[in-house]
Amino acid sequence: MDKTAIRNAATVILVRDPEINPHILMGQRGAKAAFMPNKFVFPGGAVDEGDAHIPLATPLRDACIAQLSHETDPALIPALASAAIREVWEETGLILGETGAWVASPPPDWTSFADAGYLPSAAGLTFVFRAITPPGRPRRFDARFFMVNAAQVCGDVNDFTHACDELSHLQWIALDDVRHFDLPFITQVVMAEVTNLIRTTTTPKTVPFFRNDDESSLFLRLGGARP
Repeated sequence: MDKTAIRNAATVILVRDPEINPHILMGQRGAKAAFMPNKFVFPGGAVDEGDAHIPLATPLRDACIAQLSHETDPALIPALASAAIREVWEETGLILGETGAWVASPPPDWTSFADAGYLPSAAGLTFVFRAITPPGRPRRFDARFFMVNAAQVCGDVNDFTHACDELSHLQWIALDDVRHFDLPFITQVVMAEVTNLIRTTTTPKTVPFFRNDDESSLFLRLGGARP
């Protein structure tokens, strides 16, 4: 696979106690990571081929699908939701799901999720940002960022014992303290948007899209008029 090709990806911003004392779940990438080493990031990663065929106990809401449909192949949308849930499980050990048994055998990267007794659920996922990695980076992603209330997590939100080792120092960071961590530029931009949504308890009518093509960089609003 061409490492410089743009891969579709999903990232999840888990928010705990948004109305009282909001905290964001983040972890630190390894020093030897090819993409964003040492940076604190949200859980997330590339869409796998098998994600398109994962049964969701509850699909994305219609409003979320409508916003994702702007400049996105509708056939990709279920895979983005599945990838978001899978990445949260792999990188944090937290489950966004509903109790239930899988009808068919799950793919290898979903086996441990299924063994825990859950089906993935996209309930509560809200599409809040989209960004394409600029040219010249060792990895490039077309990432859709989803925000979800940690109340959707099954079990203890502080139990990271099933997490893989891709992210270290997993922790719930107070919203006001996030800016003091070593964040990638795009994470800083996303956090500004997310902070406003949390503070105003609103759902975005249009979604920011930081599009970096080989020829130009544009900051658009999906669902709204182009600048």
